Amino acid sequence: MKTIVVLPAYNAEKTLARTVADLPRGSYDDIILVDDASGDNTVGEARRLGIKTFAHEKNRGYGGNQKTCYTEALKLGADIVVMLHPDFQYDPRVVPYMTGLIKDKVCDIVLGNRIRTRRETLSGGMPAYKYFANRFLTMTENFILGENMGEFHSGLRAFNRAALERIDWTLNSDDFVFDQEILIQAAYLGLKMGDVPVPTKYFEEASSIDFWRSVKYGSATLVTLGKYILHKNSLLKYKMFAPRKI
Repeated sequence: MKTIVVLPAYNAEKTLARTVADLPRGSYDDIILVDDASGDNTVGEARRLGIKTFAHEKNRGYGGNQKTCYTEALKLGADIVVMLHPDFQYDPRVVPYMTGLIKDKVCDIVLGNRIRTRRETLSGGMPAYKYFANRFLTMTENFILGENMGEFHSGLRAFNRAALERIDWTLNSDDFVFDQEILIQAAYLGLKMGDVPVPTKYFEEASSIDFWRSVKYGSATLVTLGKYILHKNSLLKYKMFAPRKI
């Protein structure tokens, strides 16, 4: 199965080489980087490393970046697509474990779970407000969606091709809530999701949204859950939950 790692990049010049270096050899067939109009030399660094690079002329947002990532990976014939942030926050060494669950048809989608224990997560640098917001939203999503995920808010995730072709992620937001929309869509469509523990690092170069962007993201997540409830109970219909037509 052809595995392509996609890197949605924004100002990742200082961390890109370390991220790629820690990807286990043999765990992927190709790497794609999509630069979202960075203000540094991310594009030049990616090309120096020999990575297939696509550059947005204007910033399209985190969700907009992912849309380009998945579009290009599917064009290249990916059977499995791994989305990894190039800011070196997530440990790339877990990638083969994630793809293994997909290759063995245990899961359609696998996330890296940053929250193994509260102490480990907080001592690793995750801000307390983000930790407690993460726990609240994840518990809420598990309850409403009938899932049992350790974390819904990880930026490390792997999809099989069928999942990306079935979910209509082209209708989703170009902002950070894209991450939640695609998982809520997956749950509605009955796709099998799971996760594996992943060590994370919080440091200056690692990307992170501020408090108010986090509030906006959390609110948008709850709105999407509301849409799911309304759609599932046939009170209102939303196109985002219909299977994608290719």
